[in-house]
Amino acid sequence: MANQEHLSLFMKDVILWNRWRQSNPQIKPDFRDANFSGNDLRGRNFSGVDLTGADFQGTDLIKADFSSTDLSEADLSNTDLRKAKLVNSELDGADLSVSNSRGADLSNADLHEANLIKGNFEETDFIGADLRGADLMGADFSNASLIKANLSGADLSSADLSGADLIRADLSGASLIGANLSGANLTAANLTGANLTSANLTGATMPNGEIHE
Repeated sequence: MANQEHLSLFMKDVILWNRWRQSNPQIKPDFRDANFSGNDLRGRNFSGVDLTGADFQGTDLIKADFSSTDLSEADLSNTDLRKAKLVNSELDGADLSVSNSRGADLSNADLHEANLIKGNFEETDFIGADLRGADLMGADFSNASLIKANLSGADLSSADLSGADLIRADLSGASLIGANLSGANLTAANLTGANLTSANLTGATMPNGEIHE
């Protein structure tokens, strides 16, 4: 359960909260299962907080800092995460469906088996992220950086990966049925067992370095 004293301070004022966090870096606030749905929490410092199972549905989280935060099984559906920082965060089993995460930083984040259906991840950084078995159907990853990301077994059906950087990404066993990979960079990517039925590969750089016509 969430620590009510910390939660009360958090909800009072963003400046007071961020100052308290800076003055108490050794304290890891416990916000497990807390309900933040519908609030304006832009710019808040959640770094290192335990947010397991927290509810952020419909919340404004623009430029919020979730670095090294545990968001396992959290509900982030329909949230505004534009330019949020989620580096090294734990998002396994989390729901980010229909979220707007354009320009966010999810490098080295753990998103295995997460729900990202129809989310907007345009120009988002997923370098080294773990997306094994994640549901990414219809999501927008156009111009996103997925260098060395693990997408093995992920469902990318109808996803937009146009212009995405997938250098050395692991797409083994992934479903890319109807996906848009036009102009994507797949240099040295692992496509073993991937389903590319009806995928658009026009202008894509293939794993062997050749440009698909």
